[in-house]
Amino acid sequence: MGLFHRAVVATLPLVPRALVWRFARRYIAGWTLDEAVDEVERLQTIGACSTFDVLGENLEKLEDTAPFLKDALDALDAIASRKLDASLSVKLTQFGLHLDAGHCLKLMRQILEHAGETFVQIDMEDSSVTEATLQAYRSLAADFDNVGIVLQAYLRRTPDDIDAYADLKPVTRLCKGIYLEPPEVAFQDYEKVRAQFLLCLQKLLDNGQYVGIATHDPYLVEQAEAEITRRGLAPDAYEFQMLLGVAEPLRAALIERGHRLRVYIPYGPDWYAYATRRLQENPSIAGHIVSNLFKRRRR
Repeated sequence: MGLFHRAVVATLPLVPRALVWRFARRYIAGWTLDEAVDEVERLQTIGACSTFDVLGENLEKLEDTAPFLKDALDALDAIASRKLDASLSVKLTQFGLHLDAGHCLKLMRQILEHAGETFVQIDMEDSSVTEATLQAYRSLAADFDNVGIVLQAYLRRTPDDIDAYADLKPVTRLCKGIYLEPPEVAFQDYEKVRAQFLLCLQKLLDNGQYVGIATHDPYLVEQAEAEITRRGLAPDAYEFQMLLGVAEPLRAALIERGHRLRVYIPYGPDWYAYATRRLQENPSIAGHIVSNLFKRRRR
């Protein structure tokens, strides 16, 4: 992260939320399930599938998990009733993992039972809950086959985690990782993160796992395509995944080349933290927001 990027990141909390929303809107389907469904149906017309993600994490009270449970069940009902080519992504701290793991597992079992044939991906959050998230997945996978995990390539532990869960062959979304982590936990160097991503991808494919290759990095896409070709993988043996509003020309090119492409569809009123992370990844947009703030103050 350059000096300008760091300055922008430090300044974003001072920006009015209404202004952040104006620029972050491209990354978020909206505040409601209906808006998310509209986005999923639009993406289906261009050949992309999707995964619903209700925004929010790290709840402070267990009673706050009830609305997230309802949101998850409602999303699953929409997938089934509208026959959408979509899955559901969930963060376990929405269901109290960091407060009461037993309560979280109880709610997750309810979600997975309700899901039926719809697939549910357990998102990975910051490193403070990595181990607990993986343990929760192992417990749930003992009884359900419609659940998978996410692994973050920049974490130093990830190759060992791949080995530790190889017996379950989990459907795995592999991404670089977005949370700010200390150097002893996560690689900080851009090229080292890239190298780790490719190492993890090779290990997952060596294990015969279905991988969601979640990246917008053209280099990693090129290397992943080369690996797919080298292994002679069928189009139903993997997929690429991208975030809503990011790298749309690359997304279109992957679909055109015959790859399955899933778009992550975040929505809900708890949008601010997610939007801020997306803007921190894009200094040009974040810088435009900050410059607009100062223009307003000069008026």
